[in-house]
Amino acid sequence: MEVKIGVQHAPREIVLESNDSPEAVEAAVSKALHGEDGLLSLADERGRRVVVPAAKLAYVEIGPESERRVGFGAM
Repeated sequence: MEVKIGVQHAPREIVLESNDSPEAVEAAVSKALHGEDGLLSLADERGRRVVVPAAKLAYVEIGPESERRVGFGAM
């Protein structure tokens, strides 16, 4: 599943592929926004961890994996 994280005052969004369910990612975002530590921490499918301060979150988009197109053929 693809997760896009918008960060305030940053020109680019953070994009990661996660093995977590959409419900688990949504719960992690909610916990970060209402929790004491105020950090959103997510792991991608390679095991790398992304940590973003909840106060700087602009948006979190949770969606299916995007198809990667290769080549120049029109389909």
